[in-house]
Order: sequence, then structure tokens, then C-alpha cells
Amino acid sequence: MWSVWLSVISGLLIVFSTHWLYRWRNPKCNGKLPPGSMGFPLIGETLGFLVSSKSIDTPLFVKKRMEKYGPIFRTSLVGRPVVVSSDPEFNYQVFQQEGKLVERWYMDSFAKLLHQDATRINAHKNIHKYLRTVILGTFGTEALKEKLLLKLEDTINEKLQCWSKLSRLEVKKGTSAMIFDFTAAQLFSYEPNKSGENIGESFDNFLQGLMSFPINIPGTAYHRCLQNQKTAVKKITNTLEERKRNPEIRKGEFLDQILADMKTESFLTEKFITYMMFGLMLASFETISATLTLAIKLITDNPKVLQELTEEHEAILNSREDADSGLTWKEYKSMTFTHNVINESLRLGSVAPGILRRTLQDIQVNGYTIPKGWALMVVPSALQLNPRTYEDPLAFNPWRWQDISANVTAKNFIPFGAGMTSCAGADFSKALMAVFLHALARNTGGLLSREAR
Repeated sequence: MWSVWLSVISGLLIVFSTHWLYRWRNPKCNGKLPPGSMGFPLIGETLGFLVSSKSIDTPLFVKKRMEKYGPIFRTSLVGRPVVVSSDPEFNYQVFQQEGKLVERWYMDSFAKLLHQDATRINAHKNIHKYLRTVILGTFGTEALKEKLLLKLEDTINEKLQCWSKLSRLEVKKGTSAMIFDFTAAQLFSYEPNKSGENIGESFDNFLQGLMSFPINIPGTAYHRCLQNQKTAVKKITNTLEERKRNPEIRKGEFLDQILADMKTESFLTEKFITYMMFGLMLASFETISATLTLAIKLITDNPKVLQELTEEHEAILNSREDADSGLTWKEYKSMTFTHNVINESLRLGSVAPGILRRTLQDIQVNGYTIPKGWALMVVPSALQLNPRTYEDPLAFNPWRWQDISANVTAKNFIPFGAGMTSCAGADFSKALMAVFLHALARNTGGLLSREAR
């Protein structure tokens, strides 16, 4: 009797498992799904996606599947069905209809780390509008014109003087710390020399575990990531509580504005503010420092680029009536070749592995259907390294930007995202890199001279 029941149970398990596996590999769809594979049950193709690469080329995970399936394919990452797109026309259409076709979305593990309730933010459109406004007020064009440009120059000059005394400098680590300290100072008047702990280091360690597999077990990279997050969040929380207890303290920075707005904006809770500021700092220092480090490497490896950059910045310095005057907005805007170098570095850098959205309805594209509720990942590097758009795409060629039209860049150059929710800190990021190159020219008597490398 037991053997009969065991056979029945075994048979049912086999039928159930087979059906479940079939449904995993063939998700429901009101049409034809894009080609691709859902990988192994639950983990999908996550392990392949997380494999890092030191190359500036399109990630191998994406490149292989583009070659096999075309510009749009499906996969599964950390248990979620995802469609990956490198089709510029489709991506442009989607970003232009954000809020209708798609909405902002984060991987579950990332959203939990940043306490980002995407559903809440998407449901209340005024939240994103508000955040964009206050960020632009602190880091946007007007702020750069009024005070930030000179603040950046002073900070960078000071750092370059300190670094010149060192026998060796790890550029990525040094620029990351500099950018973090500057950004944190604008956000909540953070002073690393007076702080009891180096939260910049906590952020750096946090990033190292961010792209690891999300298993919270002591000893894993993800667990260490969470511990470092707690340290940074505690510092921000303590600062916020102190400022609330002492409302007479006014420092004229981002936090001042947020505290004032708490009286009128119901969504500005202490928890929301803390993790919003955590996210802003996380987004700023890593992406800018990575691109700046790449730019320095590319410049030093290309003598012609180095020569033209040097000439441009020496011309600015030589044209000043007062040699000791600071950088002006007019001078910054005149750095034509510098901006070309920055754009080319951003094109090659592609720091973000992908821009994520979630579909609000079934979307038809190239004869395929992307089901409602699926994640959509746009891969910047697949667009920015496309040989059909950029000749010899892996070559560092700033002069190519002299002839690139706005229509091409709108669909094939998205280092700061695209559409209504593109990065509000784009102007600040570009300005910081330009000012750094300018200060380097001024402090070394020749841009990236042998002694400065």
C-alpha cells in the first residue's frame, strides 16, 4: 500500500515539477515573447549577469545574447523576468512615454537597500518633481554659476596640492573620496576632518558588495554591504536629528531646504530623507570618479588629445587679466574640446550596467510582446558602442563630437539616463570633470605632465 502511495506522490511531484519548469521557461504572454532564455529556475541567468569585466566593451552577458537573439531579448535576473533592449528607436519611444508605457523600477534587493518604494514614488508624481527641483537647486546650472564652480575649483586645487606631496596616488580612490566629501558637504555640511568616522569609506565598501548575489549571511559580500550601509545611514540620521533639535542652525545647504519643506510636504519623513540623501551620495561619487579616472587614463595614452587639451586650458589661463582669478562660467562654457573629451569618456565609460523600468501595459515591439509587469533594461553601452552609430566605437576619439547631431545623441547617448527622469546631476557631473582637468593644467604647469601621471 505504501509503495502505491509513494508512486502516486512521486508521479504527482514529477507532473507538478515538469509543469512548473515549463511555465518558468515559457511565461504567459498575450502574444509572442522576445527570443531568449529564462535560465535556471529562480536564479535565472543572474550568475552570468553578475560576472564583472575590466573591458570598456559591452558586457559579455549582453553582447553574446545580442549576437544570438538580436537587439531585444528576454532573460531572468534574481527571480524577475526582464527584457533587455539595445534598440535605440524603441528605447527612445519608451523613455518619451514614461508614466504611460513604463515606470521607474529597481531590482528588489537594490530597492530594499535604498528603501526605495518605487510604487509609492510612481503613484505620487509630485515626489519626483519635487526631488528634481531641489537637486537642481543645489547642483544645477544656476548653482554652478553662482557658487559651485568656484567651490569645485578651490576643493580640487587643495586636493591636487595635497596629492603632489605623495609618492603614489590611486586616482580612482583619491577622486572618489574628494567627490564624496564635496557632495556630502553640499547636502548636509559634512566635514570629514571633524567627523568621528569616515562614512565615505563605508560608501565605498557598500558599493563593492552592491552587485553581489543578495544573500545576507555573515561572511558574504552582501552582508558586509548591509553593515556598511548601516554605518552611513546612522551618520545621516544623527545629523538630521541634531538639526531638527536645533532649528536655529542654518547652513544654507540641501538639508536646510528639506527641513523647511517637511512642514508642507507630507512624504518628507525622516526615513525618506535619510535614504534619499544616502541614494544621492551613492549616485554621485562612484559614477563621476569612475568616468574621471577613465578620462585621465585615456588622455595620458593619447598624446594628440593631451596636446589639444593643454592648449585649450593654457589659452584660458593666458587670456586672464588677473592670473590668480578663479574660473568663470564664460571660461567653463568656452572649453569646447574639454567637453568633447568628457562626452567621449562618458560614452566609453557606461558606468551604469543598465537603466531599469517596469512595463505598465503590454508593449508591442518588432513583432514581439513585452508583458505588463515585466522589467525592461536599457543597456547604455550597447547603444554608445554601436558600430553603426559610432565609427570604430572602442577608439577614444573626442573629435567625433564635432560632427555628431543632436538627433543621434538623443537616441544613442544616455550616460545620465533619458526622458523625464534623467539624472538631475548631469550638469554638475560634467562641470566637476571639466574643472578637474582645468585645475590639473593650472597646478602642474601643463596638463597631465610626466610628473602628474
